[in-house]
Amino acid sequence: MPVTATQIVSQLQRSLSRAIYGKEEAIQLALVALLARGHLLIEDVPGVGKTTLAQALARSFHCTFQRIQFTSDLLPSDVLGVSVYNPESREFEFHPGPIFANVILADEINRTTPRTQSALLEAMNEAQVTVDGRTHPLPQPFLVVATQNPVEHHGTYPLPESQLDRFLMRIRMGYPSLETEKEILRKRSSQTSTDALQELEPLATAQDVLAMQEAVAHVRVENSLLDYAMAIVTRTRQAPELALGVSPRGTLMLQRAAQARAYLDGRDFCLPDDFKQLFVPVLAHRVIANIKSAGPAAGAKKTDWVESFLREIVESVRVPL
Repeated sequence: MPVTATQIVSQLQRSLSRAIYGKEEAIQLALVALLARGHLLIEDVPGVGKTTLAQALARSFHCTFQRIQFTSDLLPSDVLGVSVYNPESREFEFHPGPIFANVILADEINRTTPRTQSALLEAMNEAQVTVDGRTHPLPQPFLVVATQNPVEHHGTYPLPESQLDRFLMRIRMGYPSLETEKEILRKRSSQTSTDALQELEPLATAQDVLAMQEAVAHVRVENSLLDYAMAIVTRTRQAPELALGVSPRGTLMLQRAAQARAYLDGRDFCLPDDFKQLFVPVLAHRVIANIKSAGPAAGAKKTDWVESFLREIVESVRVPL
């Protein structure tokens, strides 16, 4: 990895830590999603920093940023844009929607209807949108950071499997430790969280990010690591406790994420730990528990069960030497 890239990565991590205090793992996973050309779903209760993480990430490099507040009355055209007739030119002109930005914060994505949720499918998978038969490329790099509350289910629309599969990772911020929360209170006594965000300065350009994404794609992955990943993926497809196993897209996303994690660690090759640490955040949202196995659990509890079962599978597979 070039020295300049190493400096950019370390500076990004330090910068994000100023706004998201005590959440180093969440910061690392957010950067993995960005460098792996993926998208990030943050699923957690309100007030733990989901929105702040997305905003801090956008402020860390020179890019365009749009926040879309998903509500039940939001239409696909409110996200993608609309064609408007121009009487002077006698032609329809396309007016881009907020999706045309480098970083998109899809806030409370499960509060909008499936029709509007599906408007993101093409954008997240192919970095383009099609409106009125015309295809429009999205700016690069392109990252969607979506948030949702797994506890409250009134007026929400759970994301379908096809939508979840578009996200590279699903993570949870979690409550801070007592000492961390106490330190946050000390820091915020003289400075608000908004001030902390405002103080963040861009440390990289969009071209820097694209260059790092390209470098990630060339990180070496040995065949033994691919066999290791495939052994775990195959078990998710064969396990009677799961009604749906990991898709081929999930396997590909796992490899990309492992390459990005190695790159963040300053290596041009992957280690078994790069895969092992990412199995749950990359794969857990791509599988569905068998109702008989998960029992009456729902929402966050079912998520806990799936993640725990996936960890059991990971621990049962021998790690390559």
